[in-house]
Amino acid sequence: MNVTRITPVLPVKEIEPQLHFWMDRLGFTKTIEVPHDGKLGFVAFQKGDAEVMYQTYASVEQDAPPAMGAQARKGPTYLYLQVDDLGAVLKAMHDVPHVMPERTAFYGMREFAVQDPGGHFVTFAQPVANPK
Repeated sequence: MNVTRITPVLPVKEIEPQLHFWMDRLGFTKTIEVPHDGKLGFVAFQKGDAEVMYQTYASVEQDAPPAMGAQARKGPTYLYLQVDDLGAVLKAMHDVPHVMPERTAFYGMREFAVQDPGGHFVTFAQPVANPK
């Protein structure tokens, strides 16, 4: 068996605050949009081969089997994104509080973390030339 793609689906109270975070700050494109109760219920963002999806709690609870829907509000989730220009991401996130300050980790990655508008943690990382 080969895995050809893996895409996180992150449950949130509402999707609309995610639009600015992923599209305006990080340059992702909204590729899927599904309405639910007059607002967005599901959305997918993509940039190159990277993709992340969001679904509202209400949409998950209506769409998924009860055992899954009941777990939707338990988050948060942690995403780890490897990038080729951490400086550009730092600039894009200049006014977003860092929940993990910029650092160089022992495993050779320069990284920092923020929380998206839905409360999920997003770490951005770039390999360093000579890890310590």
